[in-house]
Amino acid sequence: MSTAAPGPGPQPARRVLIVHGYDSHPDAHWFRWLRTSLGEVGVASAAVRLPSPHAPVADEWCAAISAALGSPDTGTWVVAHSLGCISTVRALAALAEPWELGGLVLVAGFTGRLAALPELDGYLADDVDTSTVRARTRSRVVLRSDGDPYVPAASTDALADRLGAELHVVPGAGHFMAEDGVTTLDLVRDVVLRGTAARR
Repeated sequence: MSTAAPGPGPQPARRVLIVHGYDSHPDAHWFRWLRTSLGEVGVASAAVRLPSPHAPVADEWCAAISAALGSPDTGTWVVAHSLGCISTVRALAALAEPWELGGLVLVAGFTGRLAALPELDGYLADDVDTSTVRARTRSRVVLRSDGDPYVPAASTDALADRLGAELHVVPGAGHFMAEDGVTTLDLVRDVVLRGTAARR
């Protein structure tokens, strides 16, 4: 799906913030690779270290993401994975207006609770208003696999729909973890360097 972005159009990233997910850390999976790849072409990037990743608290994660994000602008992009996706959307929605974000790339994100991870029910009990994030983010891209063991496809598709995001399905990527063999993610790198996903 494709939806026109606000403002004069998408811009390539000048600064990228990477947000990990549940039971993870800034150097897991493909996160270190992405920072290295962006650095090789002169794009500054950083990964936020979220508190208590094994037992996340929504307010604490939101505060950590907000602190790392600072004041976003059209050259700022955020790349998030799994539980970091809805956490990032919550943090953005809570920012004092006005603000604008260049791009948001959500990998294996979702809305609603997950049957596979009932321990996160409390964290996921509250919904988020996606309308402000949709309106103030120029480029919005969502990735999912065709066989995620934790996140149903419908849950990721619902997030993409609510954000008016481009949805890309990556075959055989599982939950986009190192355990799934995903230690690089060219599509994410290319999206933030181009300023948008390739139109199909």
